[in-house]
Amino acid sequence: MTARKAGARAAHRKPAKKTTGRRKEERPTPSAGRIPAAGDAEVEIGGRRVRLTNLGKPFWPELGLTKGDLLRYYLEVSGALLPHIADRAMVMKRYPNGAGGEFFFMKRAPAPRPDWIRTCSIDHGSKGVIDFPVIDDPASLLWVVNLGCIDLNPWYARCADVNRPDYLHFDLDPVPGARFEKVIEAALVLREALEAFGVPCHAKTTGSRGIHVYVPIMRGPTQKEVWTFAKELAVSLASHRPDLLTSEYRVARRPAGRVLVDYNQNAWGRTLASVYSVRPTPLATVSTPVTWRELERGVRIEDFRIQDVPARVRKLGDVWAPVAAVRGRYRLERLLEMTRRS
Repeated sequence: MTARKAGARAAHRKPAKKTTGRRKEERPTPSAGRIPAAGDAEVEIGGRRVRLTNLGKPFWPELGLTKGDLLRYYLEVSGALLPHIADRAMVMKRYPNGAGGEFFFMKRAPAPRPDWIRTCSIDHGSKGVIDFPVIDDPASLLWVVNLGCIDLNPWYARCADVNRPDYLHFDLDPVPGARFEKVIEAALVLREALEAFGVPCHAKTTGSRGIHVYVPIMRGPTQKEVWTFAKELAVSLASHRPDLLTSEYRVARRPAGRVLVDYNQNAWGRTLASVYSVRPTPLATVSTPVTWRELERGVRIEDFRIQDVPARVRKLGDVWAPVAAVRGRYRLERLLEMTRRS
């Protein structure tokens, strides 16, 4: 079955009600209580000492949340978060004055830095080789967040082969006029299309306005090949559900009230906010993994905030554990071959 046929099939079938298995996270989580409420501090985690600064600085003044609160959040969820971002180059999006302030992107790991911060060297052509920081452990996580990184933006491929990702994804983004209920409907239509191939997929809120749908794949196809498949499926779905979806990348040409199936975020060098990332929104919402049953019942972006997600992780474990697991990854070459033949 080609991506085009799967798109047509999904557009005319009601999604089956299935659930994503929940796995309890067994990894012990370091105590966030070791981070003071204000001032500067040096904390020891995993045998490494991390210097943290300006802990009392307001990052969400209206909510009474500080830079220290952000650091404590990430430490609390680190057991669930780290498997999803380890061994990947991290693009730093720094908010030195908090969520409401200006931000800037930074790729090269700043110096001086602790000698235990691992880097991932990626050739950017005319820009030369860039050494990105890598977050493999709680100490590295705190060091990067202390730079003012509110959300985390890892590469899609691991450092061993930065040109061959181990997942593909779709960014479902509402065009003005589309309510979040439409984004949920779009996610369910997309799931139906992927399930027509027997492809496992998992959803999370973006923490901003939309939903991300990820497919864990075995490393093999290049980033360009992954992008090509994502584009074909997105265009097919949009052609069969023009009342709901669009794949038009040019903003001015997107029809109002639709949901953009953004495949272009699969391009080389692009990044998305990772799972469990806090977003610089007024409510300090979090990009949170959700089960398909939760989506079918209905969720809201504001259901998942920095104050709420640690308790959810303690209760459910990492709902997205299959996305990081070695087993159960889909071999995308099967679909690429079918696409080439069609």
